[in-house]
Amino acid sequence: MNRTERLYRIDQLINQRGVISRQDLHEELEVSRATLTRDLAYLRDRLNAPIVFDEERGGYCFDLSGAGPQYELPGLWFNSQEILALLTMHRLLENLDTGGLLGPHIAPLVSRLNALLESTSGSAAEVVRRVKVVAAQNRPVQTRWFEVVGSALVQRHRVEVLYYTRTRDERSRRELSPQRLVHYRSTWYLDAWCHRSDTLRTFSLDAIEEARMIDRKARNASAAELDRELGAGYGIYRGRDIRWAVLRFSADAARWVSAEIWHPKQDGRWLEGGSYELKIPYAATPELEMDILRHGEQVEVIMPRALRRRIAERLATAGQRYRPKRATRERAAATKAAPRASGRTADTV
Repeated sequence: MNRTERLYRIDQLINQRGVISRQDLHEELEVSRATLTRDLAYLRDRLNAPIVFDEERGGYCFDLSGAGPQYELPGLWFNSQEILALLTMHRLLENLDTGGLLGPHIAPLVSRLNALLESTSGSAAEVVRRVKVVAAQNRPVQTRWFEVVGSALVQRHRVEVLYYTRTRDERSRRELSPQRLVHYRSTWYLDAWCHRSDTLRTFSLDAIEEARMIDRKARNASAAELDRELGAGYGIYRGRDIRWAVLRFSADAARWVSAEIWHPKQDGRWLEGGSYELKIPYAATPELEMDILRHGEQVEVIMPRALRRRIAERLATAGQRYRPKRATRERAAATKAAPRASGRTADTV
């Protein structure tokens, strides 16, 4: 931790314990004796902290006599990733039910998050009120199923679920060995060993319609095995057969796309005229297709050819939906009548 974090930690430890020994400070901060001495001196001399060493109690404490200048720690703020992580945790905890597996732990966690968000410029409530986290297009998970899966995950038991597969519009019962929970794009997923297909799969928790824990030991998979089997391709739709997509964005779209992280291993470069080329690894295409299509005419798939054809087909199908119905009928009628008027068959036209 840096100096500012250590100063806050020293202040917190003394306030919490009333008195703390030098040895305990060493263990909590994990710094050298010289560094601790400098930190204590900085708190006293530069920040007017009323820290004294109480010989009788054998530790450091605050002199609460009220004498001396006012003591105040410098304002502490977080970078964009830290504040987003803290507030996301705060919102997730607020939205979970207070019963079952997580209930007893939610209140203490929220209290600790509030303490982390406190600053000299305002309370945690003010920070939360002034920073808004929008969970777009999230698919809520029923709390009771989340708790069953969570319990099975940490207790290393299997779970039986009734699962709705949206792509096939089918429901099936599956026995799973939960491996890890993944929160991605405002949605919860479960990486699990599926005993029905005898392979590792990723399941959307919001698609679980029933769940119960089974008194059988879960099959364990290592982190390396999970990454190897589920792959490191694009998004949550992963696999072992990794390919690379090359996308070319217009100058207008490039100003945004060049600042985005689509994948940790992506490779981007600027081209003449201000366009931008992005190379992305992927396995399955559904999520990548959605991200390509949201850029409409501002992006072109250069390779592979199969993905290029797939995007072209989807755009053509979408274009058909926007054609005026009357004009479409008239063209169809004209096409049908043309062979009769010429006396030729449709095959010879």
